[in-house]
Amino acid sequence: MTTATTRRGDRRVSPVFVGILAVTAVTGWAVWTGYAARPGVAVFLFVTAAWIVSLCLHEYAHARTALHSGDITIGAKGYLTLNPLKYTHALLSIVLPVLFVIMGGIGLPGGAVFIERGRIRGRWRHSLVSAAGPLTNVLFAAVCTAPFWLHALDGVPAGFQYALAFLALLQVTAAILNFLPVPGLDGYGVIEPWLSYRVKRQVEPFAPFGLLFVFALLWVPSLNHAFFTWIYDILDGLGITVDQRYCGEALYRFWQGTPDGCLVSP
Repeated sequence: MTTATTRRGDRRVSPVFVGILAVTAVTGWAVWTGYAARPGVAVFLFVTAAWIVSLCLHEYAHARTALHSGDITIGAKGYLTLNPLKYTHALLSIVLPVLFVIMGGIGLPGGAVFIERGRIRGRWRHSLVSAAGPLTNVLFAAVCTAPFWLHALDGVPAGFQYALAFLALLQVTAAILNFLPVPGLDGYGVIEPWLSYRVKRQVEPFAPFGLLFVFALLWVPSLNHAFFTWIYDILDGLGITVDQRYCGEALYRFWQGTPDGCLVSP
């Protein structure tokens, strides 16, 4: 098996990732119990840490799938340790997505782990490697929204509901944006193996600008409205109300002040 070529140290979970998990757990506990003096700060730290965890799992899914598909170099690159500092583009994979969450409340797709595609045989395997990342966001969104669509919110503090609602919004936007068939995004990676050589050569020069292109389109008011209407419809279908989404984002941006309707008991 391909995993036999990876050393045990290559698969050991990084202390960096364990630290991020610890921050997520502690701040999640603070949001749940209302222990924090300023609930918005706890929500901000919890959602940001959980978002980074999801980014790490997104890249891990790409790497692990590539390993089992034939790229035996993955382990030596440190991708199986879940350490975000090992990514080829740490700025694109972690820093920019976090900044966009803070600035715009949107789950921006991250960068990428470097996969030696020449080692992978078969179009289905190539497609699966690309799909593995955004499918992780889909799974993360399902976990975040489960209490809502299972109608299991009894006993869940309002602040924690709001935090989960906002985190779910980020995961849904990340999954949809990643699955867009735009060069440079995972969605294009899914269909690329099935395109003709001529088409791939024509598209290749645009790959580095795909994410910028999507971002530019989202600045167009009509497209931005249509995109978020779609996102909100999905969240509505999953049982997350407008108020829960709004309060989650309002608490996350605690520096802007929290509306009276979103205040939570300490």
